[in-house]
Amino acid sequence: MNPAIVIFIIVAYFGLLIIISNLTSRNADSNVFFTANRQSPWFLVAFGMIGASLSGVTFISVPGEVGSSSFAYFQVVLGYLIGYLVIATVLLPLYYRLNLISIYTYLQQRFGFWSYKTGAIFFLISRTIGSAFRLFLVATVLQIAVFDAWNVPFELTVIITIILIWIYTFRGGIKTIVWTDTLQTFFMLTAVGVSIYLIATDLNLGFSGLINTVQESGFSKIFHWGVKSENNFYKQFLSGVFIAIVMTGLDQDMMQKNLTCRNLKDAQKNVFWFSVILVIANLMFLSLGALLYVYAQAKGVPIPERTDELYPLLAIQHFSLAAGIFFILGIIAAAYSSADSALTALTTSFCVDILNFNEKPEKDKKRIRIRVHLMFSVLLLLVIIVFKVINNESVIKSVFTAAGYTYGPILGLFAFGLFTKFAIKDRYVLVVAILAPIISFILDLNSAKWFFGYKIGFEILIINGLLTFIGLLIINRGFNPPDNKEKSHH
Repeated sequence: MNPAIVIFIIVAYFGLLIIISNLTSRNADSNVFFTANRQSPWFLVAFGMIGASLSGVTFISVPGEVGSSSFAYFQVVLGYLIGYLVIATVLLPLYYRLNLISIYTYLQQRFGFWSYKTGAIFFLISRTIGSAFRLFLVATVLQIAVFDAWNVPFELTVIITIILIWIYTFRGGIKTIVWTDTLQTFFMLTAVGVSIYLIATDLNLGFSGLINTVQESGFSKIFHWGVKSENNFYKQFLSGVFIAIVMTGLDQDMMQKNLTCRNLKDAQKNVFWFSVILVIANLMFLSLGALLYVYAQAKGVPIPERTDELYPLLAIQHFSLAAGIFFILGIIAAAYSSADSALTALTTSFCVDILNFNEKPEKDKKRIRIRVHLMFSVLLLLVIIVFKVINNESVIKSVFTAAGYTYGPILGLFAFGLFTKFAIKDRYVLVVAILAPIISFILDLNSAKWFFGYKIGFEILIINGLLTFIGLLIINRGFNPPDNKEKSHH
C-alpha cells in the first residue's frame, strides 16, 4: 500500500472527527463536557461503546490469538453477559440514584475521604497505562506499515496523533465522544466485515461455505475443560463476569457514557443491547482469525512468529487495496475510539475526584479543565515514549498486566460497600489497596509451585478483589457508619 494513500485516509478521518467535534461542542460548558447534559440517545451510546470496548489490541490480537487458543476467548465473552446484567441491575440504579458525575464519589459517601481518593487514583493509574499501551501497539503497527517509508520518527507520529485527539475532544468532551465513538465503531466493524467478505470471495466460499470452513478449520473450539488449563471454561467464564463488572461497571471511562443517557431506563436498555452487539462483534473477530489462518495456509504465506502481526501483514501486503484501506480505517478507529474516551474520562476523574472541581465557578472550571486535558495528553505521550525506550515485549506485557491489577482494589471497595453494612477505618484503605495487588502478584508468580501445577490466569482480578475485601474486613469499624463530619476530614 502506498504510504500517500494512508496519509490521505488519516487526514480525511481526523478531519471528519473535527467536523463532528465542532457540531457537538457549540456552547459547551463543563456540564456538557462531563455529562452531555444527560441527553444522549441510548442506542447511540450502546453502539459507540463497542468501539471503546474493542480497542486496537482486540482488533489486532484477538484474530492472531486464534492460532494458539482457538475460540477459547469466547468463554470470557459469555461471562461478560452476566457481568453486564449485574451492571444494569445493581450498579446503574446506584449511580443514577446518587446523580453521580464521577462514579468514585460513591466511595466517599459510603466510606470516606481516603476510600474515595484511593478508588480515583487507582483508576487514573490504570487508565493512563492501559490507554498509552494500546496507543503504543497501534502506533507501532502504523509506523512499520506506513511512516517508516517516509522516515517519520515514531515520536513525531505519536505527538501528531495525540494533538489530533486533543483538538476534537477538549471542548465537547463526552458529548463529542458519544458521536465520534459511533462513527469509529462503524468503521471498525466494517473493516472486519469487509475482510471476511474478501477472504470468502478469494477462496470461492459462499455464506454456508464460510461457516463450514470456520467450523472445520481446527480453530473453532470454544469450550476447554482441563482443570489446570489457563483456558478452563469455569475460570474463563467467571473471569469474564468480573472483567465486565470492573472494566465497564466500575470504570469511569465506560460508565461516563452510560451516565449521559436521559434516565436509568434508557441506560439499562443501552447496556442490554450493547452486550448483545459485543458478543456478535467478538464472534466476528474470532471467525476472522480462523479465516486469516486458513487464507495464509491456502496462499502459502508464512505465519509470523508474533501472531499479532498476521492480520496487518495480510491486510497490507496480500489483500486488495480496498481491504488494506478498510484495515487502516479499522485500526485507527479501534485505537482512537478507546484513546479519546479514556482521555476525557481521565480529565473528568482528575477534575472531579482530585481537584474538587464542582465547588469552583464556571469560568475557572473551563480553564482548569483545558489544562488538565492537556496535562493528560502530555502524560500519555510520555508513557508511550517510555514503552518505546523499553521496547521489550515481556517487560511491556508485565507493565500492562500490572495496570490490570489496579482494578482489583476498586472491585474490592465497591463489593464491600454494596454487600456489607460495615463502616471501615478509612485512613487505612490506601494501605490495603496497595498490599492486595502485591500479594496477588506474589501468588501469581508462584501459583504453579504452590498449588500443584495450577496456573493463575484472568482470575487474578478476582483474587486481587477478594484480598482487598478481606483487608477491609480487617479494618472494619462495625455497623455504625461514621458521621458526615468524620467522612469529610479523615
